[in-house]
Amino acid sequence: YFVSFQGAQEPLKAPVVSVDIQATSRVRKDDVLEALKNRLRIRHYSYRTEQTYADWISRFFAYLDTRGGDGTVGYVVTAAEMRDFLAYLAVRRNVGANTQNQAFSALLFMAREILGIEPGNLGDGVRAKRGVRLPVVLSVGEMRMVLEAMSGVTRLMAELLYGGGLRVMECLRLRVKDIDFENSLVFVRSGKGDKDRSTLLSDRAKTLLTAHIEKLKNLFEKDRNAGLAGVWLPDALERKYPNAGKEFGWQWLFPSRVLSMDPRSGLVRRHHVSDMTIQRAVKAAAEKAEIMKPISVHTLRHSFATHLLENGMDLRSVQELLGHMDISTTQIYTHLAKKKLSDYHKQFHPKG
Repeated sequence: YFVSFQGAQEPLKAPVVSVDIQATSRVRKDDVLEALKNRLRIRHYSYRTEQTYADWISRFFAYLDTRGGDGTVGYVVTAAEMRDFLAYLAVRRNVGANTQNQAFSALLFMAREILGIEPGNLGDGVRAKRGVRLPVVLSVGEMRMVLEAMSGVTRLMAELLYGGGLRVMECLRLRVKDIDFENSLVFVRSGKGDKDRSTLLSDRAKTLLTAHIEKLKNLFEKDRNAGLAGVWLPDALERKYPNAGKEFGWQWLFPSRVLSMDPRSGLVRRHHVSDMTIQRAVKAAAEKAEIMKPISVHTLRHSFATHLLENGMDLRSVQELLGHMDISTTQIYTHLAKKKLSDYHKQFHPKG
């Protein structure tokens, strides 16, 4: 999410601290987007959420243009217009339930936090139905084939994703200090829902990590000698501990090979690698292993949970390792555990 340093012309200006938008009859798109950015940052929303909300609100104003809106004099924003936009997404654009819910969240935030209006029953319009889908899971043998088809840093990332059930961004945002070799744990900081948790560190990943961290020390020394700004730190830690970003423990476990400009501060830093790096590597490994299932990086997390259940771990423990708020989310994996299905098969087909 950092813009390329090589293509930047000048440092970004410091963001405006606040924009006062009253709940008048007309609002301007640029004012709303500026206020949105500031409110999200005050509430410590992630940069990815900031981008997503801004994109949906821009689409909403574009929709108002098609209905006779005029951005030069400002837009009239009402709850009815928001409901019509959500219905338009479901009926005319055929978006999925998750996509429509994402738009709903952005509009609700704009209405309540930016415009100061109560949208009423915003969700009462036409909504896309959320279907029940079983996640794609690899067998232990298939998982081994995928891992063996990978190499280098992406192999290490895949080992952590599968061995600890990490989400892709949780893996990318790991720092050197988050690895506990002695207790075989990986600490996830500010995961989904802004919650910390610990999960498993496999012996295979330990071996690869030891060599990987030694190589990181060389890159770390190179950046320090070049006078590069320290790595990005969450919230106000950079002000509280101004030198922490230049300490080795805080460095990204998977740093990018190129420098980037922080879109919020304008500082040139070394950010972590893009999620596309591991996404492409897993896809390529699945093709090389000739696995026909529709695999994504998240498949490694699904496989982790399913294999733990197959090996007798209780559901509550799996929930904690995955970081699910509700155990019903974890229960989906009980439908995929092969040992349970094979028990039923033996019961009803004893000769099978």
